[in-house]
Amino acid sequence: MIVDYTKVDHIYLVCGKTDMRKSIDGLAAIIQGQFNLNVFDNCIFLFCGGSRNKYKALFWDGDGFMLLYKRIEKGKIQWPRSNREVRDISQRELRWLLEGLQIDQPKAIQNVAPAAFY
Repeated sequence: MIVDYTKVDHIYLVCGKTDMRKSIDGLAAIIQGQFNLNVFDNCIFLFCGGSRNKYKALFWDGDGFMLLYKRIEKGKIQWPRSNREVRDISQRELRWLLEGLQIDQPKAIQNVAPAAFY
């Protein structure tokens, strides 16, 4: 089964470098231990190594964990390097990231919370 990222509640990106030797249990321990998030929620958790050409996605699909792994053959991901934080990113930011763009696009039109009309 493939994960449909448009149907998850949150997409969490673990900033900084993650040891890519970790598998399901090690990555789940990071999510619960460092960030106090529930790995069984309807969320995708993303991790990237130091070389920025590999990433992993962890997802609980109801009866087990899925661990997706991708190695990019040419190029690098513009992964946020801030020190050990987790960011809740949008579907649009995920698409940007996987296309090689930064998720913080200063020129992109941002969504605005509704306010009072003049």
